[in-house]
Amino acid sequence: MSGALSVRQSYPRPVTDPLWRAGGFAAVATLALAAPALGRAVALPFALVAAAAAFVVDDGPLFDLFARPGDQQEGRLSGLAGFALAATGLGVLTAFPGATATMPVAVFVVSVLVLAYGNLGERLVERGSSDPFLATAGFVAAGFAAGVAGQAAVATVANLPLSYPRFAFLAAAAALAAALFRTMLYVRDDPLVMVSVGVLCWLFDAVAADVAPVEVGVALALTAVLGVLAYVLGTASATGMLTGVLLGLLAVVLGGLGWLVVLLTFFAVGGLSTKFRYDRKLQRGVAEDDGGARGTENVLGNAAVALVAVVAFAAADLVPGRPVDPAMFRYLFAGSLAAAMADTLSSEVGGLFDGPRLVTTFEAVPPGTDGGVTWQGTIAGLVGAAAVGSVSLLLLGTRLPGDAAAVVVVGGVVGMFTDSLLGATIEGDRVGNEAVNLAATAAGGAATAALAVGLGLVA
Repeated sequence: MSGALSVRQSYPRPVTDPLWRAGGFAAVATLALAAPALGRAVALPFALVAAAAAFVVDDGPLFDLFARPGDQQEGRLSGLAGFALAATGLGVLTAFPGATATMPVAVFVVSVLVLAYGNLGERLVERGSSDPFLATAGFVAAGFAAGVAGQAAVATVANLPLSYPRFAFLAAAAALAAALFRTMLYVRDDPLVMVSVGVLCWLFDAVAADVAPVEVGVALALTAVLGVLAYVLGTASATGMLTGVLLGLLAVVLGGLGWLVVLLTFFAVGGLSTKFRYDRKLQRGVAEDDGGARGTENVLGNAAVALVAVVAFAAADLVPGRPVDPAMFRYLFAGSLAAAMADTLSSEVGGLFDGPRLVTTFEAVPPGTDGGVTWQGTIAGLVGAAAVGSVSLLLLGTRLPGDAAAVVVVGGVVGMFTDSLLGATIEGDRVGNEAVNLAATAAGGAATAALAVGLGLVA
């Protein structure tokens, strides 16, 4: 064997066109469509492929087709083996229909197909363009199409209802999540991407009750348009755009259009405030990096609590006895985004003025100092919290709109000052800005929910 390896390393093999290799992986992924016919043996085809890739195929046309550069040096198809093993693992979770913790066949199929066909779409786009944004768009579009078609195919074979709105929701969520994960990981981590997407879509499928065609259509169209617009205007990076679009999709499908309006209010106003007088802020050393484009870490730091709230809202009815009023999660959602808005505006506006003072000691500090506040920034933060409070009435559905808006504003202010306090005390080398933002939005959301319960706005 060592002699064979030395020969393989001494004489370079031809490198397969990435497009052809992506097509080969897509062909393997298509084995997932056999799931309804195989029943409990759904994982078997992928297990056989994994075994063949790891121990059998080490030469010939099949090796050349599937071999990645690292595979050629090792003399085995590690990439294909990892891909097939990930699909095998998801297949095992799907193998026992009727069990309590069984992954739905639709989730299994969409998780496998989206990754493989998305990669194929990305390679196709790269043939004609070097723009990474267009390549990502190709991944999402191809993965989405394959996910919808795959779900429809297995539903037809299994004589199940053709629920295209639900198919579209799962396929879009899977494609966006896979594209996002791939921007943060390496190609060799595709098995991890597949498993992560499978687990996420399993959760989304479980908490999504009735998926309405209008809501899905509006969510897909509106979030896609606004996501592209945010990228074009430079208010979000490609990864930030993907994260925001995914959050918007989940907000609509799991919550409703009112949730999306609140989320978009924060993204739009917050993004524009970052670009406001950006050159001046750059001169003062207080501007955001990357031209003000928000990345994934920033988006999640400000909106992760909101995401948890919308998922918890959708899942509340699944808990026996429903111990928590789902309306509380509406306030958690609104309060967290009010805190994010208040903090963003206070920082972006306050950074333009001199004379900030440290929130803990009131001593004068240079502009841009963590924990430094100005009266101008504080007023801007109050205005931002009030804006979110007003818009939040679209989702709160209360008979006491004044009280409801007020508690959201209070939560926003709590979050704003929590961010300043944490910035002045713990933010630095060990605790980053995103972690502080997460803590501040959690504080704002919790304060809003607690006030809503205390005032009797929710049970």
